[in-house]
Parts: sequence; structure tokens; C-alpha cells
Amino acid sequence: MTNLGFSAVDQRQARQAARAPLIGLPSDRKMVGAHPFHCVGEKYISAAVVAAEALPVLLPSLQPALDWVQLLERLDGLILPGSPSNIEPHHYSDEASYAGNVHDAARDANTLGLVRLAIAQRVPILALCRGLQEVNVALGGSLYQKVHEQPGFDDHRENHDDSLDQMYAPAHAVHLAEGGILRQLAGSAQMMVNSLHGQGIRTLAPGLAVEATAPDGLIEAVRLDRTDGFLLAVQWHPEWKVAENPFYLAIFHAFADACRQRMNQRV
Repeated sequence: MTNLGFSAVDQRQARQAARAPLIGLPSDRKMVGAHPFHCVGEKYISAAVVAAEALPVLLPSLQPALDWVQLLERLDGLILPGSPSNIEPHHYSDEASYAGNVHDAARDANTLGLVRLAIAQRVPILALCRGLQEVNVALGGSLYQKVHEQPGFDDHRENHDDSLDQMYAPAHAVHLAEGGILRQLAGSAQMMVNSLHGQGIRTLAPGLAVEATAPDGLIEAVRLDRTDGFLLAVQWHPEWKVAENPFYLAIFHAFADACRQRMNQRV
């Protein structure tokens, strides 16, 4: 049988790619000039490849939405990435949005329903920053639009005058819930994480359990409160230089293990 000119390394890489789980990443819809574009931050795509050893599939936020039921049947996991945008508050309260709040109605219209379908189909989910907020809102929870204006809470936002390394540097500790996924991964009751968010969980959605809290009591991570599916959502950014941080890398490895289990069952 001819190898059509491919080297042994090429063939091995092709076999590995064929075995890699397919992970979907919902896109932001952004205007570039007069045209809408669909995009995902490269750091999330790279983390899916490097830390989860997966093949990333970018999911467009079209309106009307794609047939998510049919698409999820072909995916082994979902990463809900962070974004400069915030969920429109009409999805979780009767509050008006504040002036200057950046929204992405197309992403909202797609991901909130996608989260519920993925849970129903037992597709593993890793949700990051905005992704955590999407999970909470999709399941019936609510958000603070400005955490730093709430009595008793700290300012969790980054300083935009800092360099990227300074923005994503460890900012505060999180207390990891006893018996939780993160406590098991960390082997410790506390870990340092970065902090680059202005919004946060106000009321926790039914069906979710707290995985981590900040020193001011803000919920920083949640999981699905049942054993027949994998959903881990964190308010920080473990995708940032993930290969250099053992705790962040462990989060992606746990998610990847769940994706491979689904892949093996699906195939």
C-alpha cells in the first residue's frame, strides 16, 4: 500500500489527529468595518490544542442558530470562551444595561440554548469567564453587572494600562470547596488565580454546586451538581499560558479526559 509520499511522522500525526476529540468553541460576532465576523480568541483555541490535545471547531453565532442538536452529536466537548462582551441583562433580570456595556446579542442567542442542550446530551463543558456567566444564566441564575459597586465585594477588574503579563498574573486566592473537582486537582484548599472580570454571579442557578469562592465571597467556580456529566466553569482564565501553570493545566486535562470518554463512547 503506497503512502502517497507521506513520511512516518506525517502518518503518525494523522493517526493522532484522527483520535483527537472534537471540541466546539462558540464564536463572538464582531463588526469589522461594515461586515460581521465570527471569531474566538487565539489563546482559547491554542489551549484546546495544546492542553486538551483536541481539534478545535469554531461554532458561528448565526441567527437563526444552527441545528445544535445535530452538531452536538458530532462533538466531544465544548469550551465556552471568555469575551470582551457581557450577557445582555434582560436574560437574567429586569435591570437596564449600563452605558458603555459591550454586548453580543448573537452569542447570547446561541450559547444560552447551547448550554442547556449540551448538558442534556451529556457533552462535557469547560466554561471560562464569560462562559461561567453563560452557564449560570442559561440554567436560571443571575449576575451582578458591576461587582465592584456591590457592598462587601472587591474590584475584580484588570488594569488596562498594565501589560498582558501583568493583567493575567495571579491576583487573589480562591478557596476550593471540599470534595470538589478543583480541590482534587489542586491537592490544596487554596490556589492563586488571575482576575479580569467586572461581572459575576449574584444568584447561583439550580443544579449547580459551588467549586470555589474569592476572599470576598464571590462565587468563582461551579460544577454540575450531578455525576452523569462533566461541567466545570471558572471565572478566571486558566487558558493563559496554560502549559506553564500546573493547576490551570490540570483543569484542561480533566476536561480532556471527559471529552475522550465521550469520544470513545460515541465512536
